Amino acid sequence: MNLPNKLTMARMIAVPFFIVAFMTHLYFVALIIFIAASVTDYFDGKIARDQGLVTNFGKIMDPLADKILVYSALCLFIEEELITGWMLIIILAREFIVAGMRTVAASEGRVLAAGMSGKIKTVLQMIAVILMLLGCAVKSTPQIMTAGFAVFILSLIMTVYSGCEYVYKNRDVFSM
Repeated sequence: MNLPNKLTMARMIAVPFFIVAFMTHLYFVALIIFIAASVTDYFDGKIARDQGLVTNFGKIMDPLADKILVYSALCLFIEEELITGWMLIIILAREFIVAGMRTVAASEGRVLAAGMSGKIKTVLQMIAVILMLLGCAVKSTPQIMTAGFAVFILSLIMTVYSGCEYVYKNRDVFSM
């Protein structure tokens, strides 16, 4: 397994530690774990591209690791009533559509990589989670939580946009 794929796997392994830290109200610890895991997303892609280590495993598992990390945080935020369930439903609907299209494409030996708008969506989600985690840790500064929620709303808009763009760009999958 190459280094970028190891970084992707490390991000997935970090998730249970993040969840435990958050659920035990160790918000600064959860924040540090989340940031460290998020940083691996940047480096695994950069290293893979720069060193020619892009693999089908990475194309599939990298976005999956992102989703597991971010959506774990969003589930915890619903439990803490920081966001509402319908917001996560929109995000999950987009992901199920994309996953379904990738499954159909894979059955034909084709890999559909993530597009730029999907990457922007992920970065916005990660920034929103970081700000909201910081808001949990520093309860005396509600502006941080407000900023995090605002970025989260932007990420919801990008979720819908990137999902529509993905379906449009890969619409030939529906005729396979």
